[in-house]
Amino acid sequence: MSLLLLENAAILDAASTERRPGSAVLIEGATIREVSDRPIKSEGAMRIDLGGRTLMPGLIDAHVHAIAVTTDLAQLARIPPYLVAAEAKDILEAMLMRGFTTVRDAGGADWGLAEAVRRGHFKGPRLFTAGLALAQTGGQGDFRQREEFEFGCPCCRATRSLARVVDGVDEVRKAVREELRKGADQIKVMAAGGMVSRVPIHRCHFSTAELEAMVEEATAGDAYVMAHAYESTAIRRCVEAGCRSIEHGNLIDDETAAFMAERGAYMVPTMTVYEGYHRHGRELGFSGKVIDQFAELIKAAVTGLDTVRRAGVKIGHGSDLEGILHPYQSRELRLKEQVLTRHEVIVAATATNAEMMGQAGKLGIVAPGAFADLLAVEGDPLEDLALLEEQGRHLALIMRDGVIHKNRLPR
Repeated sequence: MSLLLLENAAILDAASTERRPGSAVLIEGATIREVSDRPIKSEGAMRIDLGGRTLMPGLIDAHVHAIAVTTDLAQLARIPPYLVAAEAKDILEAMLMRGFTTVRDAGGADWGLAEAVRRGHFKGPRLFTAGLALAQTGGQGDFRQREEFEFGCPCCRATRSLARVVDGVDEVRKAVREELRKGADQIKVMAAGGMVSRVPIHRCHFSTAELEAMVEEATAGDAYVMAHAYESTAIRRCVEAGCRSIEHGNLIDDETAAFMAERGAYMVPTMTVYEGYHRHGRELGFSGKVIDQFAELIKAAVTGLDTVRRAGVKIGHGSDLEGILHPYQSRELRLKEQVLTRHEVIVAATATNAEMMGQAGKLGIVAPGAFADLLAVEGDPLEDLALLEEQGRHLALIMRDGVIHKNRLPR
């Protein structure tokens, strides 16, 4: 198996709040074999001198929609599936080039798309998929127009939609089992209304029994449930039912945040999506009133992040972008910096996300036994998180599973 030795690196990960200069990392195949603060001797290894650059784990985005090629999710079901796949390929490659070596899809992408990346047909990040998110009739994720009974083509819409409609405990159980059978790594539930939806954000979805059934079936399948919810009532119902992570959660109150911390649930705040919609609102056809609401959500998201931080909730990292907004993915890091330290932002997007996804010790850290998902950064992100923006401009090296996908180091 091939050996690769990275020398003269300043390692930055969750293990320390400071960079560790003068380090070396030995990689065997797809895995890190050895990490040392001294030179490593290895006969036959290909050597790369990082010249003191920052070496950090590949970033993890725990809330993406890889097939969301448009912000109009009702229209998505009417786009030819091969075109959706082709555009998803471009979306995934751009994510990798921004330094996101792992992403967790929050509805839409399936095992086949993840397998295409694994086989090398698509260049992109490691992909954990949820299949189709679970939506209730008339709720967030039910993209039918009022006069429609079926949504798009009832036979093939699963190839280009984010959600499926299910009602009642029995349907919920079967849907979870089907998504797991089809290869889902986690289950996504639309547990409340949405930001860009005809269903108000505060409206809760699914009964307690339905939520508990989802969690029970997901747990039985060695998976877990991630729940879309913004306000405290919906968040509490999901956490009580046993959902592992709350997606968005920007309007949470102190009491609910404390309850989340007590239960060990994770929060995946998404902030850049509000800024993106605010900037492009008119272009996307939103009214001035709706655009103003996005501005309020930007402020509320900062408050919500501070609320969960003070409560001691485990904070992950996600972006939740669609269509023309995908290029704002790295902006999420800088927005979180308004509340978290730069190191805390990096940990959220690496080690905490890995732990939440059941990949602790394998992803999000530079350590023996971990996957060789690594970035070499021109400069110190602890001094300036903007080094992780600009579509990967400041990333000299991008590696996933020991394979180099970008190398701009001096030869």
